[in-house]
Amino acid sequence: MMKMVIIRWCAPPPALLLPHHPTARFSSPKPPSVVSAKSSSPASSSTTRRALSLSLIFSSFTCSYSSSSEAAASEFFELQGSGGVKALDLRTGSGEVPVDGDQVAVHYYGRLAAKQGWRFDSTYDHKDETGEPIPFVFTLGSGKLSSFPFPSPVYNVPSEESEPRRLVMQTVISGIEAAVRSMKVGSIRRVIVPPSQGYQNTSQEPIPPNFFDRQRLFTTIFNPTRLANGEGSTLGTLIFDIELVSLKHP
Repeated sequence: MMKMVIIRWCAPPPALLLPHHPTARFSSPKPPSVVSAKSSSPASSSTTRRALSLSLIFSSFTCSYSSSSEAAASEFFELQGSGGVKALDLRTGSGEVPVDGDQVAVHYYGRLAAKQGWRFDSTYDHKDETGEPIPFVFTLGSGKLSSFPFPSPVYNVPSEESEPRRLVMQTVISGIEAAVRSMKVGSIRRVIVPPSQGYQNTSQEPIPPNFFDRQRLFTTIFNPTRLANGEGSTLGTLIFDIELVSLKHP
């Protein structure tokens, strides 16, 4: 009996173990002032949150998963009839699914696999006169842009200053159309676009309006020396994170 009393007296109270609980160190909430300091209106706050959300989701592309369940959830699947475009749904929206003839608006981050994931363009870098990001707009099924007010995406010009601003009507790469075709409004999808469904020439959209980014993009994809060495199957591989923002029926 005496030994049992001593053991019970020496056992530490449960409360003393709480500081060593693995979740105790994460109990402090994140400061809420970061987002509010960057937003001056509900509309801009919503846009900022969307941009930050998509940016954080895209950054997870380089993360490795430690558990088998997480690895299984990160598996890509091939989109039917896409010519080899592989997709991973990061968020499923609740809106409509577009059909041919619909005008769709998307936000995206575009990266080039051959340049270690170099980001060559993002719609969040394209601002209107109020500072709001401009989505990429095109008509699904036609492969055409719907009056997009950016400098003409002409390649091999001396400088951006020589490019007049005008409404551009150019073809959209097949991989973008294949990705959007089965998305719901509000969805975010990551796609790996093979060269056959990516840029086939230097006038296809989307193209970064910045001349130097555009030059780097195309000198990599259409590098004659590397193409002659048989690297064509990898040079033009693209990675897009696409958010379907809205659609408009004709």
